[in-house]
Amino acid sequence: MLKKVLLVLFVPFSFAGIMNLLSFSKVADIPDSDYAEIIGETYGVFALPIPEELNFAGEPVPVDNFEVLERFDRELLVNTYWQSQTLLFFKRANRWFPVIEPILAEQGVPDDFKYLALIESGLMNVISPANAAGYWQILPSTGRELGLEVNTEIDERYHVEKSTVAACKFLKDAYSRYNSWTLAAAAYNMGRAGLNRQLTNQKMTSYYDLWLNDETSRYVFRILAIKTIFENPQGHGFHFREQDLYPPLEYYTVTVNSTINDLVEFAHSHQITYKELRTLNPWLRRTSLPNRTGKEYEIKITKESLFGRHVIPDMDLDEDTDIPASPARETDL
Repeated sequence: MLKKVLLVLFVPFSFAGIMNLLSFSKVADIPDSDYAEIIGETYGVFALPIPEELNFAGEPVPVDNFEVLERFDRELLVNTYWQSQTLLFFKRANRWFPVIEPILAEQGVPDDFKYLALIESGLMNVISPANAAGYWQILPSTGRELGLEVNTEIDERYHVEKSTVAACKFLKDAYSRYNSWTLAAAAYNMGRAGLNRQLTNQKMTSYYDLWLNDETSRYVFRILAIKTIFENPQGHGFHFREQDLYPPLEYYTVTVNSTINDLVEFAHSHQITYKELRTLNPWLRRTSLPNRTGKEYEIKITKESLFGRHVIPDMDLDEDTDIPASPARETDL
């Protein structure tokens, strides 16, 4: 059984109507009566069906509560009819979910949390106004607490595998505190201290019973909306072929345990460009990799050119034109 709610957005519907519209050389030339008729044929206002039952990480969502249902409906509408963004979500998820999913399983975190990374960053290496970075949008101090290296040369918040493990550590710790994956997700957004304060002050134990700030009150519902759309793309109007999605990146790894003074030359020595090196290893933040302690790093090297064929030149630069190794002279690319 499905519940229905009103949709207030216009969406393309009739192919015939579109063809009628295109038969006019200029929209401005269309008579008012014909224009209204074409709009009626071309656009429709539809209600979106809402499942009778929803769950997040196996925990039921009380959609029989009108306020919960309406909050979910809002996010379902926004993410269904912001078609360009959600279609990009599908494309990027095809590349990165196969990386994230096995780590979640290995760490004992429910698979639904891959959608948390998706709504946090769109699976892009963005940085927030609060300086949270990477696919999992981790703050610098939190990243260090979770075992990530975060400094001016290396920032493992941008390392997909390592940051996923770090996020899992946070989520598992939160789950052990709340015995609820839903509350663990809320804590990921607002912090455990803030959530603890609200749980204590409001004397509640469920996310769905809390009065929270706007961002956190929408947070789990955004995850639920994307999960619902991903589980039934065509039912929400998304149509694509396998070749339309972004494929996983193919690479091998090189282990290094010493300083690399010039990552541009390092890239060239492996027959790739610096751009390809940074694309595969965004955690490298400068053109050098200082390594004073002999720590081992795994650097990804693409098996084939990511950006088409190119020739790596043999460079014999003199001292005046050599690329400086000092990270202080490089910008954060």
